[in-house]
Amino acid sequence: MYEIRQIIQRLRLGETDRSIAKGQRVGRRTVARIRIIADAQNWLTAASPMPDDAVIAEHYKASVIASAAAKAPPNTSTVEPYRADVLAWHQQGIAVTTIRQALARTYGYTGSVHAVYRFLKHAIPETPIATVMLDFAVGEQAQVDFGAGPLITDRETGEVSKTWFFIMTLAWSRHQYAELVRDQSVATWLSCHRHAFESFGGVPRKVRIDNPKCAITKACYYEPTVQRAYGELALGYGFIIDPCPVADPKKKGRVEAGVKYVKGNFMPLREFHSVSHANEQLRAWVQGEAGNRIHGSTRERPLSRFAIERPLLQTLPDIAPTCATWAKAILHPNSHVQHDYCYYSAPFRLIGQTLWLEITPDVLRIYHEHELVAMHPRLFKKGEKSTVGDHVPPDAQAFLMRDPQWCLKQATAVGPATQAVVERLFAHRVLDHLRAVQGLLRLADTYGRSRLEAACSRALNFGSPNYRTIKQILKEGLDQHPDLLDAVVLEAPYLNGGRFSRTPADRLH
Repeated sequence: MYEIRQIIQRLRLGETDRSIAKGQRVGRRTVARIRIIADAQNWLTAASPMPDDAVIAEHYKASVIASAAAKAPPNTSTVEPYRADVLAWHQQGIAVTTIRQALARTYGYTGSVHAVYRFLKHAIPETPIATVMLDFAVGEQAQVDFGAGPLITDRETGEVSKTWFFIMTLAWSRHQYAELVRDQSVATWLSCHRHAFESFGGVPRKVRIDNPKCAITKACYYEPTVQRAYGELALGYGFIIDPCPVADPKKKGRVEAGVKYVKGNFMPLREFHSVSHANEQLRAWVQGEAGNRIHGSTRERPLSRFAIERPLLQTLPDIAPTCATWAKAILHPNSHVQHDYCYYSAPFRLIGQTLWLEITPDVLRIYHEHELVAMHPRLFKKGEKSTVGDHVPPDAQAFLMRDPQWCLKQATAVGPATQAVVERLFAHRVLDHLRAVQGLLRLADTYGRSRLEAACSRALNFGSPNYRTIKQILKEGLDQHPDLLDAVVLEAPYLNGGRFSRTPADRLH
């Protein structure tokens, strides 16, 4: 009202609207409106007293409202005829799109869904929500959040990676730890916490988080369910997990502001060749520009306050807790579970049952109802397999053990004829005869090694060294018949003047 009072004072002195508008830096229409109000209320005569600010404000506001009403009549919403129904439906929690469909179905309404949005916005004005400024003791709390990071193209491979910022902000000093990561997995979440605590040189008593799946498996206002691996990490480092209420991230506003600060001040006008290159720049920026700025709330440098807070953080454990992650898996019929595209065996008696996997950087342990049933070295190359022989069924064990090398060794122990048959079967250029060789060697369990060797010798003499022939020889007992005559003896009747012999001259006729 001070400006309006000044205009009235200059009007009482007889100045023109143009000069007043120029001197007060307002429009001439505004001066003209005030002149009309002042003239109507008899404020321009020198004898009349100047009104107080409340009276001036009342008359000026009434004039503005009347002018606006005369200039443009209010635009009536197309939803206004259905006000009662729309407000009742909205009160029941029905979605705006469903309300629009109901209006079209019931009343033939042809307006858009945005018209319904605008109607509800004006019909139900938002009530400002009062908030409270939270204060935290030194070393009491850190707040954690993820934020979208830049797309990074690797110069060497050309691969484009989507990234996220992991940010942990100490609530009292506002000093923060920031790291660029490729995913929001449980393993990444745990390792980033460890890196943050090591960067701070201590652990806050509480860590306030949102409700990401890598930390909270079931969000709930009263009793959220903490991810098993994250709970073990909290026990190892000695901090308390403090989840925000569901869908209320403002309860961790300090890290929310920190995420905006990193995205608005670090990301622009920078080039990143890789994630590691980006993290090098990010660490230098946090310890330099970000840590030494004058913070908007504390009016102090975060690193200066951190120098006070650091000694009051909880000490790091002598041995860092193992950042183990947990996952559920069903044991497949092949007696293996799959994790990260690698395969690990477990006892075949548990096929079809749900098992718990404890994954560390070096070892993968498999549990069934809290009992350790298998342990494997961690695999990282996709498609790799770790199999313990005792985990597969007996028949499968026998098949896996009786490979070609084992078969050749057993055949050599039986005899040279058996070895020759096995070698010829393995040398076949079309079929894989592993099962045939395994069956052939099992014949020794029924007929004995000596008979198998004799049968193989007979089959070789007849030029038919295969499983079916040798089995038939043993079944018929032909391996026990006298040895076959030499070829020279068999050919004797046909040679040297024999009955069926022919001379070279005879062959010419």
